Amino acid sequence: MDATTGKLNLKREVGLISAVCLIIGTMIGSGIFMSPEWVLRYIGSPGASLLIWAACGLVCMVAAFSYVELGTVIKESGGEYIYILRNFGPVPAFLFSWTSVFVARPAGIAAISLSLAQYIAAPFYEACPPPPAVVKCTAAATILIIAIINGLNVKLATRIQNIFTFAKVLSLLVIVTGGLVLIFMGHTRSFQNAFQGTMGGIESVGIAFQQGLWSYDGWNNLNYLTEEIKHPEVNLPRALLISLPLVTLLYILVNVSYLAAMSPAEMMTSGAVAVTWGNKVLGSWAWFIPLSVVLSTFGSVNGSFFTGGRSCYVAAREGSMPDILSMAHVHRLTPLPALMFTAFIALIMLIPGDFGSIVNYFSFTAWIFYSLTFAALVYMKIKKPHLHRPFKVPMLIPVFMLIISVSLVVVPLIGNPQIEYLFVILFILSGLLIYFPLIHFKLCTGSMAQVTMLLQLLLDVAPTQANLD
Repeated sequence: MDATTGKLNLKREVGLISAVCLIIGTMIGSGIFMSPEWVLRYIGSPGASLLIWAACGLVCMVAAFSYVELGTVIKESGGEYIYILRNFGPVPAFLFSWTSVFVARPAGIAAISLSLAQYIAAPFYEACPPPPAVVKCTAAATILIIAIINGLNVKLATRIQNIFTFAKVLSLLVIVTGGLVLIFMGHTRSFQNAFQGTMGGIESVGIAFQQGLWSYDGWNNLNYLTEEIKHPEVNLPRALLISLPLVTLLYILVNVSYLAAMSPAEMMTSGAVAVTWGNKVLGSWAWFIPLSVVLSTFGSVNGSFFTGGRSCYVAAREGSMPDILSMAHVHRLTPLPALMFTAFIALIMLIPGDFGSIVNYFSFTAWIFYSLTFAALVYMKIKKPHLHRPFKVPMLIPVFMLIISVSLVVVPLIGNPQIEYLFVILFILSGLLIYFPLIHFKLCTGSMAQVTMLLQLLLDVAPTQANLD
């Protein structure tokens, strides 16, 4: 607690190892077990698919450099929200929090939870697919368990994240090792004429890129908890420089392993690439792959939930969300109301959603606001050159990433227009109908104050302030 203001701070309890595990553990989810078939399907050839995976990793690494500069100049939690707020003002920042808190973050958590639930329920329904109700109930139970873990203690959440990260890296190393053994045994047919059949159109490359980037999502999550990182000016760049090259290398080698065990045609019709690989390579040990997916996705949900709660919490602290969401538990020092709210929205997302539609919503909205974030860094470099920068990147990097992120928004709209994209844009703009009456003109503040006081007593939470020490 701050002695001057009497407000709580979230403690700096995330060290370098936990920071690395948070990034790796959030990035490696269900995507690497599911997306390879879709990347190959859209790009057409094994060689081009490997290039897509490498390019996705490179783009995320370049993007991460921009985020390191932002995170070491603006030393507040909140990720994209706080960077947009400090540079472009409250309106675009609110639209980000409106979209992130009500669509993007809960949708990502719901999508990964559904994927996890599919693998948990599958062994109990060998003769047929698990009923949708069973899958959704299992996903809901996962979200509730992770909400309880994150609400209890920050150290407990990070320790669980560390354990599951080590387990999922080990499982990917098993796949990589199996693939290398197959290659040494002469299984290289998929790599002969590796670029034959490549579809090089802008639409194909753009959609394949988007599918690959889904598996890399989470590279920016550390910036959501800058105030909880020990020595962020040192550990933020170190964590990103360790985790992103490691994940990129693992993803490329895992795809090589898949291609060593399967032909491109088999991969594109697999439905579950990792499971098919396990059946072909591991034999009676094939159960190891579904177990790996469960461990991987659980860790990814935990990491996404950990950072998603912080996004909601910081937005509320800055006035973009109800005050109650900016408060922390007086004893546990966790942003309990924000975590509960994130869990509630994610549970609602489970009712109508399926994996494919949720991925489309999430990817599209994410890159809209990544564009604004890179634009914020360009703006800072031009308009605020006097700011102290412990880590500085050339202007070319944020400009390049701004072009890439805008392209990833525009290409699906032109190449594969769908009504969902219109709904997303309308939803983002509908935030203005909330912002002006409730945030700008502060209508209904009297009734909200009474509700806030009631919930504050019920949840045993208190106001907080930024931890900039």
